[in-house]
Amino acid sequence: MLRIFTSLLIVIVINGCHDKSKSNSQFQHNIEGENRPWKHERFDNANNKFSFAIFSDLTGGERPEIFKVAVEQLNLLRPEFIINVGDLIEGADSIPEDWHRQWDDFDNRAGKATAPIFYMGGNHDLTGHIARQVWKTRLGPRYYHFRYKDVLFLFFDTEDNADERMAEIEQMREVALQDLEEGGWDAFWQSEYANIPERTSGTVSKAQADYFINVIEENKDVRWTFVLIHKPAWQKADEENFIRVEMALKDMPYTVFNGHTHIYKYTQRHGHDYINLSTTGGHQFPDRGPSFDHITWVTVDNSGATIANLKMGGILNKTGQIPLSGDTLIFEH
Repeated sequence: MLRIFTSLLIVIVINGCHDKSKSNSQFQHNIEGENRPWKHERFDNANNKFSFAIFSDLTGGERPEIFKVAVEQLNLLRPEFIINVGDLIEGADSIPEDWHRQWDDFDNRAGKATAPIFYMGGNHDLTGHIARQVWKTRLGPRYYHFRYKDVLFLFFDTEDNADERMAEIEQMREVALQDLEEGGWDAFWQSEYANIPERTSGTVSKAQADYFINVIEENKDVRWTFVLIHKPAWQKADEENFIRVEMALKDMPYTVFNGHTHIYKYTQRHGHDYINLSTTGGHQFPDRGPSFDHITWVTVDNSGATIANLKMGGILNKTGQIPLSGDTLIFEH
């Protein structure tokens, strides 16, 4: 009798296992036998997996309607959140109301995104005392971090110059913009502003570096770190503070994204990916390198980070068209 009961129990367990392989809360099918029209059931749906999107510079001669289309495309893609690498507004002169008007316009367009957008400032957003004050009034700190699903995000400010130097840079910038208006980009590139070290590489202060080093030390257990920075601060010959941050990150997996140049460029530094994004509506410089409007899609899981660049001209809605009549726009010159 015991033998019969044991045999019956084995049959029940086997049948139960068989049914479970065919039907669970995520995947169900009714195919019997070992031959099936698929080769494995290792679904790419780990609980620790998530995706976010990045957009790049939209100013420095913003091209109309591009960013509006990008927001609609982001809504089609449905990232968990959206980040950027700065230069969100063109910037203004000494009239605070002009700065607020530009931010109101950007906020109105960005506010149509379904996912939250985490702001970061570039030189257009943060050059000058008034620019800094307006940012502080509207957005708070110029550099910050957050942690999401055990992944660390660091947002830098590369306009972190001393007040006296910032005043000098602001004055040079005003002259350069006048040169641009009167003589075009050739005149701009010859201006004093275009050729100062801070224009190429930007500045990260000691206080900012100390802040991020402390954040890194307190988050050593993260799966990955993403560094978002407008200007490639490591290019300045005498740069010390950003290099200190790199040293703090050296034993951790991380990726750096920057903007500013409006040119796409992939490099490796210290064995890590450093990716200079192109544009999402900003002026393009095809004579200087790959320059196109795109959205960067990043997926993270325990195996690392996967990065894909989606050109805006190829992100179509269900009708096969670019949203908001975007088919009439030029995304790559």
